[in-house]
Amino acid sequence: MLDINPGLILWTIITFIILLFILGKFAWKPLVSALQAREQGIRDALLKAEEARKESERLLEQNKEAMKRANEETSRILKEGRELAEQMKNEIVAKAQAGAKTMMEQAKGDIQREKETALLQLKNEVADLAVNAAEKIIDEVLDEPRQKKIVDKVLQTLPKN
Repeated sequence: MLDINPGLILWTIITFIILLFILGKFAWKPLVSALQAREQGIRDALLKAEEARKESERLLEQNKEAMKRANEETSRILKEGRELAEQMKNEIVAKAQAGAKTMMEQAKGDIQREKETALLQLKNEVADLAVNAAEKIIDEVLDEPRQKKIVDKVLQTLPKN
């Protein structure tokens, strides 16, 4: 069954050593260099991944800074806009108040002029009525200077308002 054959053992050892020599001479170096190239490739990939991670962190920090500046700029613009709107509102209100004041003064002047005109017309009508009444009473027509004198006298007796 299982026989130990010294010649076979010797040839097996010799064949194994020859195989090791051939593998060492022709296959070992390409295999080791392939493994080293693979190892170097993995190292390079890891280095690139680390560089990419650092670059992404740097970009993330830049984006955060840009967002912070944009928010600050937005806040500044909003603040300036509110201040400008408030200033414009105050100017518009001041102009409207000045316009209203001018219109009130003009209206008061117009009312005063209309009042004076109406009073003058009223005085003239009262004077005419008084003259007419006086003419009828005394049944004579008065001359112009006398009418004027009587009218002035009557007007002085009238209340001022």
